[in-house]
Amino acid sequence: MNITEQEFLKFSSYIRTNFGISLSNKKISFLTSRLGNLLEKSNFQNFSDYYNFVTKDSSGEAIIEMINKITTNYTYFYREEKHFEYLKNQVLPYIQEKEKNTRDFRIWSAGCSSGEEPYALQMILKDFFGNDVRHWDTNLLATDISTKALIKAQNGIYPNESIEKIPTLWKKKYFTKHDEEHVSIAPDIKKEIIFKRFNLMNEFPFKKKFHIIFCRNVMIYFDNQTKIDLINKFYKFTEPGGYLFIGHSESVDRNNSEYKYLQPAIYRKE
Repeated sequence: MNITEQEFLKFSSYIRTNFGISLSNKKISFLTSRLGNLLEKSNFQNFSDYYNFVTKDSSGEAIIEMINKITTNYTYFYREEKHFEYLKNQVLPYIQEKEKNTRDFRIWSAGCSSGEEPYALQMILKDFFGNDVRHWDTNLLATDISTKALIKAQNGIYPNESIEKIPTLWKKKYFTKHDEEHVSIAPDIKKEIIFKRFNLMNEFPFKKKFHIIFCRNVMIYFDNQTKIDLINKFYKFTEPGGYLFIGHSESVDRNNSEYKYLQPAIYRKE
């Protein structure tokens, strides 16, 4: 099913306004390929009919289904490995000393996709704190806009090849065989992750600030002003001395942010 230029403009404007995702640099064929089969299966006559259905659906289910179709949730364990090494060697020793009295430690994986990132973060916390981990509040918040990705994350079942890059010890400690082609996350890791659906374009509802925010390879979908606005919201909800990790293909506009640049894709709130 084909989409007209006018229909594409309506969809791209709606998606950018409500979810921050910019389709301006995408060809019209992008929406056709992502949504065409859905329209045909649901017997919509054209994209205009589908647009009216989505925007008038009070349940919100149609919007969720559309977002699941147009977002890509490609990731794997230990992606951008240098971030995890920096976290382990530089950030966690600092946080451990800074919060040694409260033992309250808050991490947010924003745009967690299918869960590989937050699970890897939790494994690092387990290894770093060792037996002392039970004395720390290390629950980790993981959010994404895609319910499809969150369901996979909560199930915690992954193909064998997805864990190829992680340390051998982790494979033994934190995974169990699910079947011949898949592994499962260990229960003591799963129970520490709080998965929630959240749209980063919404107002942040958090009562406390975060010591660490990971938002990697999410802002590649946003236009420049949306990125600036989001990074400033992150800054507001970062503890003094806290860190922001973004994707290596992304950057923070230092003229429009108070974060201090540390090294590629790592920033800090002074």
